[in-house]
Amino acid sequence: MLKILDASPGYGEPLSEQDTKDFLTTKVLNIHLGTVDENGHANIHPAWYYYDSSKEKIYVETGKHSKKIENLSRNNMIYFCIDDPNPPYKGVRGKGSAMVHEDVNFNILIAQKIHLRYFGNLEHPIAHELIEAIKNGQSIVLEISPKYYSTWDYSKQ
Repeated sequence: MLKILDASPGYGEPLSEQDTKDFLTTKVLNIHLGTVDENGHANIHPAWYYYDSSKEKIYVETGKHSKKIENLSRNNMIYFCIDDPNPPYKGVRGKGSAMVHEDVNFNILIAQKIHLRYFGNLEHPIAHELIEAIKNGQSIVLEISPKYYSTWDYSKQ
């Protein structure tokens, strides 16, 4: 059961649980991840993602030595936002804990799902490059376990 909060009380309505899952699985948008750096400052990281609705997990492929991974090594709390910039505005944001997956086989499966989502196939040259980065240990998969979703849907205003 998803914990869903109203992100904009008085403006539109929150997405239902099913609408939230549909938004996360059907919209092809960037996720913006928020982490905290060594100075306590916010860092925002746009990325591609895959949402597994059966596990209620969000997955992101990233460089093993990226700033977000460095920041998460000190504090595994992560904020996220996925929003459609076209009216009527809809979106999902929230907070969760992040875990790094280093198992190459698992990471390749997740990366393939991400590449299918954004490229439409696995034959794109960048998809090949990203899979190679996983195979040689340069890239990993980040698993986000959301604590809640704060949603908005202005089409119901």
